[in-house]
Amino acid sequence: METLSQKPMVKTGQRTAPSSPYDPAYDPLLARTPGQGRDYAPTYWIATAGEPPSDDGPITHDIDVDVAIIGSGFTGLTAAIFLAQEHGIKATVLEANRVSWGCSTRNGGQAQCASGRLKRSQWIARYGLDTALRMHEEVCAGMETFKNLIQDIDCDPQPGGHLYIAHRPKAMPALEKEAKILRDVFNYDARIIDADTIKREYVDDKEAAGAMHEPEGIGIHAGKLAFGYLKKARALGAKVHPSSPVMGWETRNGVHYLKTPGGIVRARAVGIATGGYTSQGLHPQLKNRLLPILSNSIVTRPLTAAEIDACNFRTTQVITDTRILRHYYRLMPDGRVQIGSRSAITGHDAPEDKYKQFLIRDLHRKFPALEGIQIDYSWWGWVDVSHDMMPRIYQPDPKETIYYALGYGGNGVMYSAQAGKHLAASIAGKGTPDLPIFRSKLPFPNVREMVESEFFAPFRRFGQFWLYRWYHLKDEVI
Repeated sequence: METLSQKPMVKTGQRTAPSSPYDPAYDPLLARTPGQGRDYAPTYWIATAGEPPSDDGPITHDIDVDVAIIGSGFTGLTAAIFLAQEHGIKATVLEANRVSWGCSTRNGGQAQCASGRLKRSQWIARYGLDTALRMHEEVCAGMETFKNLIQDIDCDPQPGGHLYIAHRPKAMPALEKEAKILRDVFNYDARIIDADTIKREYVDDKEAAGAMHEPEGIGIHAGKLAFGYLKKARALGAKVHPSSPVMGWETRNGVHYLKTPGGIVRARAVGIATGGYTSQGLHPQLKNRLLPILSNSIVTRPLTAAEIDACNFRTTQVITDTRILRHYYRLMPDGRVQIGSRSAITGHDAPEDKYKQFLIRDLHRKFPALEGIQIDYSWWGWVDVSHDMMPRIYQPDPKETIYYALGYGGNGVMYSAQAGKHLAASIAGKGTPDLPIFRSKLPFPNVREMVESEFFAPFRRFGQFWLYRWYHLKDEVI
């Protein structure tokens, strides 16, 4: 079992510095907490975002607050922003390590018009047409929320849409069917682009057998966005406390007693926004409700003009491919290429060099002209995947003032802003839309997924290993 270091973080002016090094093998299914005062992962985003903004330092004594938000990533900070802006509530945000230490500074920086892992056609199959149409309205509204929120944040936006590239010809029929549904049913202007046009007018991804273009999609600098949210939240009166992990939680007479190393935070309401770094013991309502999945990224050195021409990068749109174990990639504003995909199964295995090498191989397969290019940054992070592949913004027990926004499945860069807005409204007692993701708990695994249940916890990663093998066969062979 992990034990928390009691060494306090060192405060440099108003900016709290780390007291513990980055832990590359951290695993949310095994660690009791995310740690205390740990430094950031060595991501491109952190290296190029500039100095972190000021914060409010760790909790140093017992305090009473109206609303405590656990987690200072995109969701927690936007919830604090909307609580202040729209409801007049100044939240207290608790962070175990450094601000936005988890998912929010380890992702690929792709803001897509999506929520969870399911496609629109799958929404229709699961929820029915009427609900699917309203879900589409919800994610489109979410994209507008995101755009409005980042208008005054210098996060290097790259608008233009999203290219969903078929990684082999066999993927094209499904892509064509989905594009037709998007146009005809959802009135969403998705269009199919043939392989020659993609390679000539957008990017010469050697695997591309065609693509679907979606009109909505923005690339952002994740570190600059996180720091911008922090500045905005504190300017509105929110308090943000790093190095303050929640080590114990009791609820008595409607008040939540959140134990941190520096003192008890007594809160009348609690919002949970811990993403893929949600500890199993944080609260009983969350135990075994998420399956954290590792995703890794690499970023090259800046490309030369000749290398950009050789890859025919004529777009800076965000790009994903049609693999189940999908790749996400783009040319960034400073001329580097970023690419990411799934990684190791366990935190213990995550630092192994082979996962970086797998991603480098995949980069070369798509762009042979980049073979041998220097890789300047490599990192990995945990993605919060719900067992039914859709997020939840929910109050799990109507008798308790506990709320969570979790389970984005890799689509949290954009949707976290909308989720934070809804989380704030729910905490303020204003209600949420009548849609499934706001009306049910994060589910436990179903019978087919028993390897992920509590009883089979020691074997869940074994099951994931074989599932990944099957996905690889479907992506590359079958």
